[in-house]
Amino acid sequence: MKSKIVHTSGTVLLVGGGATQHSALRAAMADVDAVVAADGGAAVLLDMDILPDAVIGDMDSLSPTMQARLPAGSVHQIAEQDSTDFDKALRNISAPLVLAHGFLGARLDHQLAALTVLCRRAERRCVLVGEDDVTVVLPPALTLALPEGCRVSLFPMGPVSGRSEGLRWPIDGLEMAPDGRVGTSNEAAGGAVRLWVEAPRMLLILPVACLGALLAGLRQAEAWPAP
Repeated sequence: MKSKIVHTSGTVLLVGGGATQHSALRAAMADVDAVVAADGGAAVLLDMDILPDAVIGDMDSLSPTMQARLPAGSVHQIAEQDSTDFDKALRNISAPLVLAHGFLGARLDHQLAALTVLCRRAERRCVLVGEDDVTVVLPPALTLALPEGCRVSLFPMGPVSGRSEGLRWPIDGLEMAPDGRVGTSNEAAGGAVRLWVEAPRMLLILPVACLGALLAGLRQAEAWPAP
């Protein structure tokens, strides 16, 4: 098996070059074991006087001047153009959880590419954190403590079905697909929300205020096996 660039038994903060909030990044750093930048995400961190443990990508968005400010040996250039910098970084991180900032917002095409990578690398548990939303590929089973009326959106990235408890509109028996039935704008009915899916193709989208509840649920959930 090919060795990964970053190995940790704790949480990794992965920063991209898209829209980010410095306050959210600093808050995330309080509970992570490593900080990784995907290409231009290094500029975001350097602007905050934060030195990443590793920078991974094709380096087409990071100037030589910026690269010179990084610690020796921290830049890992992957020149191929068949994958995004997010994919390059995520597939080279070995960690139980990755918090990814700077991949939602701004360009829609970049967001869609990031969501595709989430499903392609579903065995690498990664939460995309944006200004308004957080999203993750649903694990096989997940229990969440969410307040009544909380927005719970489910979006299939491929044909998938599942079951639910605690949603205002249950998903039991529904065959969902991106060009068919989707589950956006559902709500928590009060009490625990429990979700089960048959395959790693369902995105869960919650308000960013629910990040803590999502992380608590994920830490108790079984992960998808590696392909």
